Amino acid sequence: MPLSSQQVRKLRGLAHALKVIVIVGGNGLTENVRHEIDDALTRHELLKVRVNAEDREQRDAMIQEMCEQAGATLVQRIGHVAVLYRQNPDKPRIDPGKA
Repeated sequence: MPLSSQQVRKLRGLAHALKVIVIVGGNGLTENVRHEIDDALTRHELLKVRVNAEDREQRDAMIQEMCEQAGATLVQRIGHVAVLYRQNPDKPRIDPGKA
């Protein structure tokens, strides 16, 4: 779901106070991690994920893979932390605003 710059700005503001919920460790994107990301996005819609990979390209690839598999949009990435957004189709909690 493509987001406008205004929507991204609003989601970044909401994500600022959030704590990291999921940490991707040395084993990478295991099935359990994918399941946790999917569950957390369904519950919270906006999610901070920490990716503990030393190589920047490896982190970027993991974040891209997370977004693709979860159907999420990357809102922000700072260092090892990425903010993902996926609206819950049944019970939306966050209204990102107009496109």
